[in-house]
Amino acid sequence: MSRAPIWRAVSTIILVGTALLLTVMNTPRLGLDLRGGTQLVFETQDSPTAKADSESTDRALDVLRRRADALGVVDPTLLRSGERRIIVELPGVLDPRQAAAVIGKTAQLAFHSVSGEAGDPAPRTGDSGPVLADESGQRLQLGPAVISGDGVTDAEARNDPQQGPAWFVTVDFRDADAWQKLTGDAACHAPGDPRRRVAIVLDNEIISSPQVDTGLACRVGIPGGTTQITGSFTFQEATDLAVLIKGGSLPVPLTLIEQRTVGPTLGAQAIEASAKAGIAGVLLTALFIVAMYRLSGLMATIALAAYGLLSYAALLALGATLTLPGLAGFVLAIGMAVDANVLVFERAREEYARAPRRGLRHALDRGFKGAWSAIADSNITTLLAAGLLFWLASGPVRGFGVTLAIGVLASLVSAMLITRVLTHLLVTRAGPKLARLSGLTTQGRVRTWITRRDPNLMKAGRRWLTGAVLLVAVAVAGLVAHGLNFGIEFTGGRMVEFTTSQPVGADAARQAVAEAGHAGASVTVSDDAVSIRAGQVSADDVVAIEQALESHFGEVTKQRDELIGPSLGEELRRNALIALGVALAAQLAYLAFRFRWTFGAAAVLALVVDTLAVLGLFAWLGKPVDGVFLAAMLTIIGYSINDKVVVFDRVRELWQGKRQARFAGIVNTAILQTVPRTVNTGLGALFILLALAFFGGDTLRDFAIALIVGIVVGTASSSLVAGPLAIEFERFSKQPPPQPPAPRTRRREGTGAVL
Repeated sequence: MSRAPIWRAVSTIILVGTALLLTVMNTPRLGLDLRGGTQLVFETQDSPTAKADSESTDRALDVLRRRADALGVVDPTLLRSGERRIIVELPGVLDPRQAAAVIGKTAQLAFHSVSGEAGDPAPRTGDSGPVLADESGQRLQLGPAVISGDGVTDAEARNDPQQGPAWFVTVDFRDADAWQKLTGDAACHAPGDPRRRVAIVLDNEIISSPQVDTGLACRVGIPGGTTQITGSFTFQEATDLAVLIKGGSLPVPLTLIEQRTVGPTLGAQAIEASAKAGIAGVLLTALFIVAMYRLSGLMATIALAAYGLLSYAALLALGATLTLPGLAGFVLAIGMAVDANVLVFERAREEYARAPRRGLRHALDRGFKGAWSAIADSNITTLLAAGLLFWLASGPVRGFGVTLAIGVLASLVSAMLITRVLTHLLVTRAGPKLARLSGLTTQGRVRTWITRRDPNLMKAGRRWLTGAVLLVAVAVAGLVAHGLNFGIEFTGGRMVEFTTSQPVGADAARQAVAEAGHAGASVTVSDDAVSIRAGQVSADDVVAIEQALESHFGEVTKQRDELIGPSLGEELRRNALIALGVALAAQLAYLAFRFRWTFGAAAVLALVVDTLAVLGLFAWLGKPVDGVFLAAMLTIIGYSINDKVVVFDRVRELWQGKRQARFAGIVNTAILQTVPRTVNTGLGALFILLALAFFGGDTLRDFAIALIVGIVVGTASSSLVAGPLAIEFERFSKQPPPQPPAPRTRRREGTGAVL
């Protein structure tokens, strides 16, 4: 007796037990779009004295980390992205102005002696030092910098009620002797002489130029390496200055190229909406599977629950950050898990109908074996799409790629291991009555109807291709006439979303935004939500818009604030086109490797039809095309290829057994045999997507619409476009039909017995 079922059961217990342990011991890490906060993306720039490379970026990252810690942000995340970019996530920080001003300020700090009052009004730099205006506007000729920002060990904001309400900053120096010499040299000049002052310069601006105490003797200086910076600071000004001084100087300048701010209320709503979509989608899918496959469907539903546990545990183990698109990928991968189960069950039904006397166990084993090729091919193509998302996308969309890849792998384990263990347990103990309830002894309504009608779809193959050409023409017309409505992620600019305490009219909202000085901004209104899309407006402009809205509509809450620099927008748009092109090329290369070139070319051309149909729909409707849309398109490519792989896998299998038959008849038979799987898989995925569209909010609604259209068109094109195209291409192919697989023979070794 084979021990394989025992090892599968043991592996299942170990995997599920480990996943449960990880789930109990770890807590999920939520992205800023789910818990609220600000994300800043900086890009280092070359300076006259330093080059922006990976080494200088790492040093800048250390400075930013010290500043974030000094700000008191709970659990900040800072990491380098590429060679010159730094991503800073600040949970709970909802004012991007303060975060960007303090975190990203260059902060070149230096302490100078003062050579005297400058007579030349123009700024100049001599051999001694620069000419700068002090706090009162008096221009001073400075001496060379004696102490730089690296010479500071600590800085702290303080106040003394006996000295008044103003705050000051205490500074501790690493080189006490240098500070004592600097102040001792200044003490040699008469009181009131500018040369008795010490200039504290931050980013080429004098922030304080105190005079050395008149009681200090010449050449004695201030001992101890400590001083105070005064200047009638408020608490916030003193705190920010202390953070900059204590954090140290950045080795290279930084440019803010991307900023995202999400309010905690919106994050809580996103979690609730995703939970509703996940629960609704899973329940509908579970009911559908049980209705279609009865007890086997119930076993698959239990395996789907294990899939969810495995995926969640894997995310926790990897320390991955859960984002809103990531949750969508997590929910969507349920459809992939359903696909594998449906493939196996439909194969098992075919095997049982072919040889009912051999029993359910034989049919189920043959079903798993026969479905493996199509399942492996379809999962690999989806993993290719997920890998491209992680490689070329940015921000939360990367999270979608990660969760989709984890979900695909977990669905493979769920279907091929856990479902197999549970259904094996079912059929092993199945009597005649239980066998009838297994759901595998009947052909199903779809297959029964197709068998009875036996339609010849390929007879009208060229008509289907004509319809596909017309669909492409309509899509291209929409792209030419309207173009794509690229979101700020691809064009650069700022998008701000507010909620108001009362319903707002579109005209009134536009008037309020125009009064704030942005008459050209795009303003859209939905109930109590106002979305504003403009060019490169500053954070101060956003505050002005918020105040203008408050003056018209009462209390206003900022829910989302996204800023994308023009260079980054151009880069993301270029990467999106590259991603789509590479995805199509990768699918063609993989299909050409796994199948004949005719199959690969037909599948990719049908995939172009699917892609253009979705792009054309979004062009006609004017819906935004952004990073989430890119995630949807790459998912459509992966999902649509799944269908085509299943069809051509069956074509190859049938053609190997009937090498002399008409190829058009082979294709038609393969399509009819795979229609039950296609319909059941498509319905399983549509339940998930309809739940996302209904519960998921505006962003996920557009994502779900794109996928719904893509799956419907992709499912149809697998039969009505890819099939006829393969028939047409085979007319020009000189390759012979595929050879049947060589039978496996087991070589028996002698026992060594002697008579």
